[in-house]
Amino acid sequence: MVGLVQEQQTYEQVDEYLDELAFLAETAGAIAVKRFTQKLKHPDSRTFIGKGKLEEIKNYIQGKDVNIIIFDDELSGSQITNIEKILDVKTIDRSDLILDIFARRARTAQAKVQVELAQYQYLLPRLRGLWKHLERLGGGIGTRGPGETEIETDRRIVRDKISLLRKRLNEINKQALTQRKERGEFIRVALVGYTNVGKSTLMNVLSKSDVFAENKLFATLDTTTRKIVFENTPFLLSDTVGFIRKLPHHLIESFKSTLDEVREADLLLHVVDISHPQYEEQIGTVNKTLQE
Repeated sequence: MVGLVQEQQTYEQVDEYLDELAFLAETAGAIAVKRFTQKLKHPDSRTFIGKGKLEEIKNYIQGKDVNIIIFDDELSGSQITNIEKILDVKTIDRSDLILDIFARRARTAQAKVQVELAQYQYLLPRLRGLWKHLERLGGGIGTRGPGETEIETDRRIVRDKISLLRKRLNEINKQALTQRKERGEFIRVALVGYTNVGKSTLMNVLSKSDVFAENKLFATLDTTTRKIVFENTPFLLSDTVGFIRKLPHHLIESFKSTLDEVREADLLLHVVDISHPQYEEQIGTVNKTLQE
């Protein structure tokens, strides 16, 4: 795992971000073995981190069973290509990792379409980099890189796919809206909070039901709603997807419909894990995401 200490950041902060990245990696089924940090004013436009740090990583992974490198910040297609050229190991960024977890967690048709849409939006600006990656898979006649026309064709295919998914999502959202309207005039409460703070566990206690809950990030992707009667007052309680810092913006875009539950609620109940050392920063992340 690789983290960059930029201006106005401390090594402690970045180390804590990498703790979260390790938890994300574990949720996706990987084992984090080593972390590298570097202090730079600005990320390197070609390789994100400096040449010396890349050499250090290269020396470390030689002869070791390391098959993926994860950067804690978003990389461009060309940065991924350049890093992979030097290290010869698959390289992904935090956004890619989160998308992978979302893809594994998606259960309903709505969540699956939302994740697929976010993945294509992530892919579109990185197509050129991906083609460059294919160019170096061999040498000589018959393996020359694809021309601009093929990249353009691919871009068109991806754009078409994005507009198709948007249409499908709109249809699903209309059905969801109808369902919400059918719920009548109940008071509506939505649980919000950072990922993994215990929203689903709280939901289970209050509603005496068994909503899926486990100690992993993004255990809940789909909004679950239950009717609860508290001191003779009936209301609807919804559990929503947890927020996280550096959440890819195309994911927020795709999941806006899931978060309609939050927008239409009469009351937001913000759940905070007070035992977490960075709980104040987590509160800030949730408030910022809610504003967005």
